[in-house]
Amino acid sequence: MIRFDHRNLLSNPYLKTAIRPSRVLDYADKVYSAREELAKDRHSGTLGFYDLPEQDISHITEFVQKIDPQFQTMVVLGIGGSALGNKAIYNALKTEAELKRKVLVYDNVDPVFLHEILAEINLETTLFNVITKSGGTAETMSAYMILLDLLMRKFPQDYNKRMIITTDKEKGFLRKIADTGGYASFTVPGNVGGRFSVLSDVGLLSSAFAGVDIAAMLKGAADMRELCNNKDVLRNPAYLNGILHFLYMREGKNISVMMPYSNSLYDFADWYRQLWAESLGKRFDLKGREIFVGQTPVKALGTTDQHSQIQLYTEGPNDKVLTFLTVERFHHDYIIPDLHPELEDISYLAGKKLSELLNAERLGTEIALCKAERPNCNLIFPELNAYNLGAAIMMYEIQTVFTGKLLNINPLDQPGVETGKIATFALMGKKGYDKEREEISRFNKQ
Repeated sequence: MIRFDHRNLLSNPYLKTAIRPSRVLDYADKVYSAREELAKDRHSGTLGFYDLPEQDISHITEFVQKIDPQFQTMVVLGIGGSALGNKAIYNALKTEAELKRKVLVYDNVDPVFLHEILAEINLETTLFNVITKSGGTAETMSAYMILLDLLMRKFPQDYNKRMIITTDKEKGFLRKIADTGGYASFTVPGNVGGRFSVLSDVGLLSSAFAGVDIAAMLKGAADMRELCNNKDVLRNPAYLNGILHFLYMREGKNISVMMPYSNSLYDFADWYRQLWAESLGKRFDLKGREIFVGQTPVKALGTTDQHSQIQLYTEGPNDKVLTFLTVERFHHDYIIPDLHPELEDISYLAGKKLSELLNAERLGTEIALCKAERPNCNLIFPELNAYNLGAAIMMYEIQTVFTGKLLNINPLDQPGVETGKIATFALMGKKGYDKEREEISRFNKQ
C-alpha cells in the first residue's frame, strides 16, 4: 500500500514554520462537520465515486476477452476527466506492468496532434473510444465526426465495430447513436463527475484493453477508502493532507506543486491538476459570498526540474506546498559501470543503480526545501502497480471533496468552465446563441 509521509508539513526539526499537530486538532469540529457532510452526500448518492470499488466489471472484462485479437491500439477521444485518467493509468503502468496493447488519447482539437496520431497508428488494428457524458462536448464530437467519417469510408462493412461509445446511460445524442447504430457502448455514471470518473467505465475500459488488472486497481481504491474512514484525522491520509493544504492556504501558500520522481507518474500529476483546480477554484462559497478561493496546482518532474524549477521553489516566494511522488522499487533498473575510476568527479557513481541516484536526488531536494523553510510531503509507492495506483486515485478524490467541505464550497461543479463553452458555441455558429454572438462581436470591435 502507498504511504503518505507528512513529516515536512506537520513537524520537522529543520522546518520551524511547519503546522503544529495542536493546530490541526484545533479544527476538530470543522473536520467532524466536513466528515458528516460527506457521509450525507454519500448516502444521497451525490458522491458516486466512493462506490466504484464495488461495481460489477464483468461487462468490461467480457468485452476485452471477446475483442478481435487484431485490435492492438485504442485511441480515446475525450477531454478533461474523459482523458486525463486514461493517460495517467496507462502511462504509469505501460512499462512497469509491461502492458501488451497501446492506448493513445486525443484530448485537444489541435489538427497537427490528430495528424500525428493518425500517422502513428494502423487503422486496421485500432479501436476508437468516444467518451463524453453529454454527447455535446465540442472537442470530442468534432474528433468523433472526423474519425467516424474516415472509418465509414475505409471500412464501410464494419466501421461500427471499430468505434466504442462511452456516454450517459440514458440521455443524449450519443446514447441514441450507440443504441441504434450497432456500436459497443459503455456508461459514464450519472452521479460521478468527469474528474472523479477514472475508476468507472471511463478509465477502466482502456485500462483493461491494455492489460491492466482493473480488479486489483479497484481493490486498492477500496482499501484506501477504508483507511480514509478513520475518524482520527492524524491517521487518515486523505483528511490529513486535505486539512494541511487547507491550513497552508490560509497562510498564503496558494500553489500546490506535485513533483513525481518517476516519468511514469508525470501524467498522474496532470490528472491531479484538473481534480484539484477544477474542484477547489471557486468564486463563491455555499452562501453565495465572493471568496475567490483555490490553490493552483503545478507539476514538475524529478530530477529534470531540479535544473529548472527548484531554484524558484527554494529561494523564490514562499507560497507553495510541494508533494513528491516516490517509487521505491522499479521493475527495470541499470547499474552505472566504472568506466573512469581515475576521475573522482564521476567515479563515486560506479556500482550504483539509477534508481538509487534518482531517489537520492529526491531526498536531497527534500532536505534543501526543509532548510529553506518550504513545506513538502511525500507520497510513496512501494512499486508501480494497479493496486497502488487505485489507492492513490481514491486518496486524492476523497482528499479533494473533504478539502472542498473545509473551504465551504461545492467541489463538484465548474461554473467557470461553462462561460468559455458558451462563447465557443456562439463563435462556431450553434443555434440559440445569437445574443452571445452579438456580445462577442461588440467585444472584438473594442
